[in-house]
Amino acid sequence: MNTLAIVLVLAAPALLLYAYAVYPALLWLAGRLFRQSVRSDSTDWPMVTLTVPVYNEARNIRQKLDELLQLDYPSDKLQILVISDASTDETDAIVAEYASRGVELVRLPARRGKTAAENAAGPAARGTIIVNNDATVRIPPNALKALVRVFADQTVGVASGRDVSVGAATRQSNRGESQYVGYEMWLRGLETGLGSIVGASGCFYGIRAHIYDSTFREELSRDFASALMARASGLRAVSVDDAICYVPRTATLNAEFQRKIRTMARGLETLWQWRRMLNPVRFGLFAFMLLSHKLCRWLIYLFAPLAFVGLAMLAANSLLKEYFPASSR
Repeated sequence: MNTLAIVLVLAAPALLLYAYAVYPALLWLAGRLFRQSVRSDSTDWPMVTLTVPVYNEARNIRQKLDELLQLDYPSDKLQILVISDASTDETDAIVAEYASRGVELVRLPARRGKTAAENAAGPAARGTIIVNNDATVRIPPNALKALVRVFADQTVGVASGRDVSVGAATRQSNRGESQYVGYEMWLRGLETGLGSIVGASGCFYGIRAHIYDSTFREELSRDFASALMARASGLRAVSVDDAICYVPRTATLNAEFQRKIRTMARGLETLWQWRRMLNPVRFGLFAFMLLSHKLCRWLIYLFAPLAFVGLAMLAANSLLKEYFPASSR
């Protein structure tokens, strides 16, 4: 009984230590011995479809489109595609104003969520590379070229941008989120050096059109699954440090907590759908990285409540020994 209780108490801290300290240390050590480079020397720019799923973004969409039209990328090789998830404000009308400048609008008849909007982008996309981007984030003019350039390496199926968490200094913001995002980007850099990351940034990432799934299940996490799709196709997903994406912080810790819950729930369901990727015989190092980076982190939160059960068991056993010493022999 004591052994079980101790295991319950220590499981969450042990997973925390492994996922956030031991695993990165192992990647760093392995990277000193074995490092896989990414070829990015091509100047033959492919056709790119840049998608922006939106719902009631009238406040942001004009600035977003002006930003995208200023990207340093050949205009004849760039399709800007806005997918409106049945917006009820002026979003669609504002997007329509940009039709003469090449911006295209696809409208869903009923609201179904971001994943459904991204699915709708597939049939309308003309690019060999599809880049997903959120309406509320900012990308500097050179970021798209930096992201697309790595697709010159034919082993790359997915390229993920580098998130930079930003927020107004006067706003109550979760500044710890900024440190966490920086840590996560550093870890993805280590994983890239060993072959592949295990999940892309949902705010800004590119994927080869031939592995883009337009029937992707709407309750799953596409950005996470994109790296799994690439690996299942014999390709890899990489993080691109120069492809910067400025992501606004959530306003409060509670809002960030709720977002993390949704992310973990969708991530676990996505991993279950793609559980075959955890097979080290078939997927080798990628399976180990997927287990360490994703599953172990999520298990921390599942095991944490059990620590209190373990403590209660140890306390009860201690009381039994104190008041009934003979019974404990």
